[in-house]
Amino acid sequence: MADEIEWNVLMRTCPSRTSLAEIANKWTAMIVVVLGAGPLRFTQVRTRVDGISAKVLAETLRRLERDGIVTRRSYDEMPPRVEYELTTLGHSLAEPLEALRRWAEGNIVQVLEAREAYDLRPTSGGGRDLA
Repeated sequence: MADEIEWNVLMRTCPSRTSLAEIANKWTAMIVVVLGAGPLRFTQVRTRVDGISAKVLAETLRRLERDGIVTRRSYDEMPPRVEYELTTLGHSLAEPLEALRRWAEGNIVQVLEAREAYDLRPTSGGGRDLA
C-alpha cells in the first residue's frame, strides 16, 4: 500500500516532511556521518561530534533508532557497554550526508566571503526587500 502513495515532501501533511526535517537537523547529519565509519559507543560519538550535549545526543539517537536509521546494541558485560551503528537504511543516508559534509568543508571560504560581502552592502529603508 505504501508504494502506491505518492509522497511529496513539499506538502505540509506529508509524513516525509517530518523525516526530512529530522535528517536536516544539524546533529542528526553529524551523528550519521560519524557512525558511517562504523559502530561507536555513546561517549565516542559525543567526542567526535564536538559541542553536542549528552542530553541532545541521547534524544537524537533515540529518534534515529525509532526511524530505523540507527540500531542500539547492549552487551551483557561489566561495565555495561552500548554501541550505536547505522542500519542499512542509515548507510543509505550516510552517503548523501557525507557528500554534503564535503561540500560544506570545500566551499566554506566562498560562503564566508559571500556573507561578508552581503553584510557590507548598504541597506535602504532599514531592511532588505524579500519580494
